[in-house]
Amino acid sequence: MYFPTEEERKDLTRGLLPKARKMVVADELRGWNWSEPPLEPVYDVKLALYEVAGYYCPTARDLYLKRVMGIEVAPNTAMVYGGVLHDVLASLIVAAKRAIYTKGIESVFEALEELREPDYSALDRTSKHLNGEELAELKQRVAIVWRNQFNAILSQVDAALARQPRLGVDSLVSLAIPISVEHNLDGTFLGLSSHLSTDAYRFYETTILDLKFDKPRDFHRLTTTGYALVMESLYEYPINLGCIIYACFENGRLLIDKDYHVIDDELRQWFIEARDEKMRMVSEEIDPGMPEECDGDFGDCPYAGHCSR
Repeated sequence: MYFPTEEERKDLTRGLLPKARKMVVADELRGWNWSEPPLEPVYDVKLALYEVAGYYCPTARDLYLKRVMGIEVAPNTAMVYGGVLHDVLASLIVAAKRAIYTKGIESVFEALEELREPDYSALDRTSKHLNGEELAELKQRVAIVWRNQFNAILSQVDAALARQPRLGVDSLVSLAIPISVEHNLDGTFLGLSSHLSTDAYRFYETTILDLKFDKPRDFHRLTTTGYALVMESLYEYPINLGCIIYACFENGRLLIDKDYHVIDDELRQWFIEARDEKMRMVSEEIDPGMPEECDGDFGDCPYAGHCSR
């Protein structure tokens, strides 16, 4: 999922990447200007990035109930599924890198073959949240995701070795698996949590990757935008490209669609306004009220029993 297809590479090379390089972003909307308005935080409240970027509740009353009312709830089924599948994908990529470094070029395929069988250990923490049928379904999805990405890694390694006959192990990892998963970031400069982590960051094209086991929603791009701003605040180089990876399961197959996008002024302004609005809500304890309609597509809202008109 984190590796682009040949068609995507061509589309990026000829289309979005040149556009991203030429794009002019207002300097005040670059993360490195975190000490000046409009990026400078107005309120002394630290929010998680998902709290800023998430609008599954259109009025953000879920955030009010959590941060102001102090209500803690168990994750719903969709959250549990997504959390496990994210962990599985990250663990496979890390394990593949470790296998290459440990075994070396000569035994690379032998080492990778040891990872062919899925690692189901992430399921251990789900038993209290899922029934037997749900657990079986999640186990099947873990196997599908693992198989898909294992084969992608093998293909990437094979292609890199075919192009470069004198590769060392570090170069092989960089060329074949040019992805940092769960990339840890400190969002303090922007009034965010000091313990953030991206789903993935593909460094050769400076692209923020975010994986969603969900249908497309316009606010999903706020996640890549927020991470771009944070990375700019820390490293002081421009991040102009994001990608939301949408994954779903149908008849035992993994279906993937990708939303590549430039992180432009409009998205940056939207993220900043969302941050300020939610910071104000939490700081001043403002109840935003229930939305006119709840979005049932996300599954049962974990705050449904605590939220009433």
